[in-house]
Amino acid sequence: MSKAEPFVTRVAFVASDRPEAQEARARLAERYGDAPEDEAQVVVALGGDGFMLETLHGHLADGAAIYGMNRGSVGFLMNEYSEDDLLERIDAAERAVIHPLRMHATDAAGQVHDALAFNEVSLLRQTRQTAKLRISIDGKVRLAELFCDGALVSTPAGSTAYNLSAHGPIIPLDARVLALTPISAFRPRRWRGALLPHSSKVTFEILEADKRPVSAVADNYEVRDVAQVDIAEDREIGLTMLFDAGRSLEERVLAEQFSG
Repeated sequence: MSKAEPFVTRVAFVASDRPEAQEARARLAERYGDAPEDEAQVVVALGGDGFMLETLHGHLADGAAIYGMNRGSVGFLMNEYSEDDLLERIDAAERAVIHPLRMHATDAAGQVHDALAFNEVSLLRQTRQTAKLRISIDGKVRLAELFCDGALVSTPAGSTAYNLSAHGPIIPLDARVLALTPISAFRPRRWRGALLPHSSKVTFEILEADKRPVSAVADNYEVRDVAQVDIAEDREIGLTMLFDAGRSLEERVLAEQFSG
């Protein structure tokens, strides 16, 4: 029996600046062709997790499906790199639809900055002074004062990234919750964060902002000297990531909970 023709035939290759990623892009484009990104059925991203986030942000307008292959240092969101049977792998891939967080950050001058984050929105102290935050959920103050290095709100897809390094929980993709995690909490020292319904609106007020300046970072977009940051999931936006059969994002998140 002859081998079935792949359904996906038009792919676009994009790569990070790393030499190994650029070299892979050249070889793959020669082998499979390289469609313009706006005409491709699938965009293949070559790099690490940081480049995957850049690629997702770059395709917010067209919603193209993204298939990543690891040519970087961290590749939790990427598939293993192989140049063989690429179109067949993409055809058989499992799909994960992810929704970003939307950040509204008001700086000390009153200017509002709007940004999206597929992993997390993090607040970080800018100086040697500990940050002092007030945290409200859906308009109700839940923590009047948090002294810390910072805090973050993470999506399920991002829960294995910075959130996990800050000792936050790993969240299954279909759990419909967000993680609110402190970074090096000093007072209350025993507070370890919270799991919130995905429909929650989280508000951080920066207390004593002149003395204790704080920056807000949505994935790779940073706002300095913030006064207030509002964060909520944007369900109107959903981007599709593709993962090799048997290695779905759901499976990776589950397996991470049993890793050493």
